[in-house]
Amino acid sequence: MERRDFLRGTSAAGLLSLLDPAYREARAAVQGGAPPKQPVPRRPYGRAKDPISVIGFGGIVVKDVSPEQAARYVSEAVDRGVNYFDVAPSYGNAQERLGPALQPHRDACFLACKTAEREAAGARRELEESLRLLRTDRLDLYQLHALTSLEDVEKAFGPGGAMEVFTKAKEQGLVRYLGFSAHSEEAAHAAMDRYDFDSVLFPLGFPTWIKEGFGPSVHKRALEGGKGILALKAMARQKWQVGPEGRKWEKAWYEPFDQIDQVALGLRFTSGLPAHAMIPPGHWDLFKMAVELAQAGGLTPLNEAEREIVAAIARDSAPIFEKPA
Repeated sequence: MERRDFLRGTSAAGLLSLLDPAYREARAAVQGGAPPKQPVPRRPYGRAKDPISVIGFGGIVVKDVSPEQAARYVSEAVDRGVNYFDVAPSYGNAQERLGPALQPHRDACFLACKTAEREAAGARRELEESLRLLRTDRLDLYQLHALTSLEDVEKAFGPGGAMEVFTKAKEQGLVRYLGFSAHSEEAAHAAMDRYDFDSVLFPLGFPTWIKEGFGPSVHKRALEGGKGILALKAMARQKWQVGPEGRKWEKAWYEPFDQIDQVALGLRFTSGLPAHAMIPPGHWDLFKMAVELAQAGGLTPLNEAEREIVAAIARDSAPIFEKPA
């Protein structure tokens, strides 16, 4: 294995010996096709204490698949213990596919949705459409989607902004909890300044955390505030280093970790921050790998040698998010 994958000069056998024994046992079970030991573990959703699966099902998994395939994916995920599902209108036909597939399991699941609309009229329209397509009368979590700039936050919280719809929808029982996702620390802090959100959905992968220092301040504030910490990009390696024609994972806008040890290091790092749940990239094979590792007991804390491995990978990466200069 090359340094860009792990540590230069360390053989595959030598590397394996550095990995946590409990993880190695889980790895062997997953690779050997052994029956899972347990359902996907669950953690309390912040101060609300709703139990949610530590691996969440991102709606992009069912984007552009057949209704029958979507139903199979959702049913298998539920059977494996996944109860946290997250989707958005911007995910193509994902809502249209997820709604019928999730309907038989709806009462046992924690369903999160989002809107990128910043004005009240657009947010109301998307909320109503999401409820219709998802075939439900309420959402467990509704989120401002992809806050990136202070302008995004100001629009959402200004007169006639999306937050008017959010707070009213909560009063009406259409949503239970309110949150946001953000792609910048500045926007995340600005949103938390303006409202006591129930959760934060934020990129918390180790390449950006270690190399760029991107994420720690948001995570610290959310943790201290008792908010649910929902992690994006725990399996994100770096920006794509090849053009679209050379990309194996066409639904991912970044290069994901896709080998079991890399995937596990990413999930284990983020899980240990801690995060209450993590959403893998939107491909069934990558999602299933994460689920099987969780079921096999593979999300163990990193040992000292593994932290050195993680730091080496981070140093050689081209992180997908960078702090402003």
